[in-house]
Amino acid sequence: MSNSIWRQVSSPETQVTSEAVFHNRRQFLKTLGLGSVGAAALVSSANWAEAKDLWGADSGPIIKRRLAALNKLKTTRNGKYKVDYPLTQEETAATFNNFYEFSTGKEDVWQAVEPFQTSPWKVEVTGLVEKPRTFDMEELLRFPLEERIYRFRCVEAWAMVVPWIGFPMAELLKKVRPLSKAKYVRLVGFHRPEQAARQAPSRFWNSREPWPYTEGLTLAEAMNDLTLLTVGSYGHILPKQHGAPIRLITPWKYGFKSIKSITRIELTDKQPATFWNTLAPNEYGFTSNVNPAIPHPRWSQEREKVLGTGERRPTLPYNGYGEFVANLYRG
Repeated sequence: MSNSIWRQVSSPETQVTSEAVFHNRRQFLKTLGLGSVGAAALVSSANWAEAKDLWGADSGPIIKRRLAALNKLKTTRNGKYKVDYPLTQEETAATFNNFYEFSTGKEDVWQAVEPFQTSPWKVEVTGLVEKPRTFDMEELLRFPLEERIYRFRCVEAWAMVVPWIGFPMAELLKKVRPLSKAKYVRLVGFHRPEQAARQAPSRFWNSREPWPYTEGLTLAEAMNDLTLLTVGSYGHILPKQHGAPIRLITPWKYGFKSIKSITRIELTDKQPATFWNTLAPNEYGFTSNVNPAIPHPRWSQEREKVLGTGERRPTLPYNGYGEFVANLYRG
């Protein structure tokens, strides 16, 4: 199976030396004519009074108050997957997010998601399964939850360490019993143009984006124990900007593979089309495992910049999880 991120490319490597790397996909969208939208357009009128105080002001107290209001989750920590780096401060992780349904930027996402309604929520599991089912969030939250501290590596060359809370995707798939013909898992996000500004038709961008956001895994990847359906972080339910109420975390892959706000999981016998691979197949491959030896066509992946500290450190193959997943890619 081919993968454009893993193959060598002819463009010369460049070291990650500036903040420009953090905004590369924003620039990519501009080259498509998609543009960027002002932050004010992404904030509901109900939140405008609060939001307008954020520009040029210390937003720390507001984000801390919102995080403190999230419902706590009872969970146990799985210490199998140890990380030698310190946790990213929660306020830092909560105010620097990629969530393209709402914004092409990062620092404004936590404001832009305020109109988004995450309850009630259902996840349909269908396709090549014996027992297709629709799960509501109350049932999903009754799965045995555990906290896992994972490295998170963005294709844009920034990284963080987060204590995610969830359960292995394998536990969900066992309940629907995949058929022998099933080879891939297709994941679908929400489509609510009335709540997510960038999904709505607008003069600021064109219609080339293939909403809703979709991602895909092989069935073997989906059944790997590392693959986490995630419902919380830092001891509580997910904030909206992290993909509430349920998202995927595949820590050995670049972050765009970890789809947010999942509404549908479909098992199929064909490799599914995915959002970024559809827009730019030469830059965002289907597999997209973290590999420092293979540069993105426009920048190096040899090093990563730590969110919050600015530290630059070497990128690890498979983001440090090779002992758990390398066997999936032999041959």
